[in-house]
Amino acid sequence: MKRPTIVVLEGDQTGQELLLEALRVLDRSVIDVELAFEHYDLSLENRRATRNAVVHEAAAAMRTHRFGLKAATITPEGKDDVGSPNAILRKAVGGKVIVRTGRKLPRVRPVAGIHAPISVVRMAVGDAYGAKEWRETSDGDEIAYRTESISRSVCRYVAEYAFVHARKLGGRVFGGPKYTVSPVYEGMLKEEMDAAAARHPDVPYDPQLIDATYALLLGNAGDDPLVIPSLNRDGDCLSDLVMQLFGSIAGAESVLLAFDGELRDGTREFEPSVVMAEAPHGTAPRLQGKNIANPLAMILASAALLSYMDDRRAANASRAIYEAALETVHEGIATADLGGHASTTDFTDAVIARVRRKLEVWSSL
Repeated sequence: MKRPTIVVLEGDQTGQELLLEALRVLDRSVIDVELAFEHYDLSLENRRATRNAVVHEAAAAMRTHRFGLKAATITPEGKDDVGSPNAILRKAVGGKVIVRTGRKLPRVRPVAGIHAPISVVRMAVGDAYGAKEWRETSDGDEIAYRTESISRSVCRYVAEYAFVHARKLGGRVFGGPKYTVSPVYEGMLKEEMDAAAARHPDVPYDPQLIDATYALLLGNAGDDPLVIPSLNRDGDCLSDLVMQLFGSIAGAESVLLAFDGELRDGTREFEPSVVMAEAPHGTAPRLQGKNIANPLAMILASAALLSYMDDRRAANASRAIYEAALETVHEGIATADLGGHASTTDFTDAVIARVRRKLEVWSSL
């Protein structure tokens, strides 16, 4: 079997430092999976030097090799600067869905008694992002306009993946758009959610309006995992809320998924053509070079990437990394943001030791 190739998208400041920690965990001596790595420098300096050519090269490599692991990068504020590499990557690989999962961390108190994981499955393109905006003056007043758009194909992928993901987690599909106010625009996603529910009658379905979704999340008893399909902007806001409900952004990872072709009615399982995993946090420049930043989210992103590989050993390694990372926190080995005293490298060392031990024990069973 040909060894999988991971396209490594290098980043800025602490983002790059934490990427290197995740790559330590993915070493063959740790996970017993032979991987190839192809590196692209997406630092702000190199993006400016290449006028974003390196971002397009990295996207082409991901379309070829399927898997990408991305460090946090700087998005400059200047209108005429290089902009967001994530926006370019999403468009260039044909990204349809972004999945961000928040989960309870050991020794970290969640908000409102939430314990089970919550995944937000949002559109990767369209909606408020990339909308055409302009202003006009009317009767002495200035009026701002925005033209947004979504497509049925993206709505269908978001809805379908939400149900596939909910079955995987043993949870329910929950929430939805404000289709009562916007039956034509936001109603398109609700239509696809209902259609996906009909294709997946074994997955619990609890549709709610977006405002009710926010309110009900705060009162969620946390008994079962939730998967929330959403529009692009709604999902962006929901993701930030969900991660903070668990008391820390450190226990979450973000995954961009692209799919080739159209999703047909009746489809129950489908494979993404590109999977790019990353930590949802930023570059944390104040922590750079101090060996104190938390690598947990970046390590979980590497575990998420392995879970999409069609290889039993990769699947075992993915589970071992998830368990080892969370067990490390449970045992009191954590960086300062989680109330511990471990350095960045100390935490990674502890995770690596536990991954090795788990895989060795499992090989005997």
